[in-house]
Amino acid sequence: MLLIPCPWCGPRNESEFHYGGQAHLAHPADPAALSDAEWARYLFFRANPKGAFAERWSHAAGCRRWFNAVRNTATNEILGVYRVGERAPEAGEGSQGAASGGSDGRRPVPPVPPVPPVPSVSPVPPVSPVPPVPSVPPVPPVPPVPSVPPAPAPEPEAELVPRTTPTARNPQPSPASSPAPSPSSA
Repeated sequence: MLLIPCPWCGPRNESEFHYGGQAHLAHPADPAALSDAEWARYLFFRANPKGAFAERWSHAAGCRRWFNAVRNTATNEILGVYRVGERAPEAGEGSQGAASGGSDGRRPVPPVPPVPPVPSVSPVPPVSPVPPVPSVPPVPPVPPVPSVPPAPAPEPEAELVPRTTPTARNPQPSPASSPAPSPSSA
């Protein structure tokens, strides 16, 4: 476990901090005037020395403040910390150290080596044009759908007509067996 001494909160577990990259990088005065190669060099090229290295850290799970730390990249030992805006401690000066040191927890910090200049980037060769995509044959037109004749109209329901043929259960009277008209109706 790495103990990182926050300048405001004191030594805390490394899980409370977020690494912020190399410290003391100068932002370009006119970023719009930079070429793409110069802007890429500013964004992505960083020093990676073996030994003392100035870094930015944020105490994310504590006071949420940013500070600078000098860390030995070979041993992962925090050599000193200082607040943003303060100058880096010189060799022989005290700074808030890790857990060991003198009676006040301070120890001398070795000098931070200057950041070497970034090597110049060779110009990027021009990109060859992309070959044209072979043309795709056109899709044949879809044949028209044959028209479907309309469904015939439903037939009207047949009227119910009484049966005229006699059945065994319902014999129809014959004309001879019909009753004679009464004399009063004549």
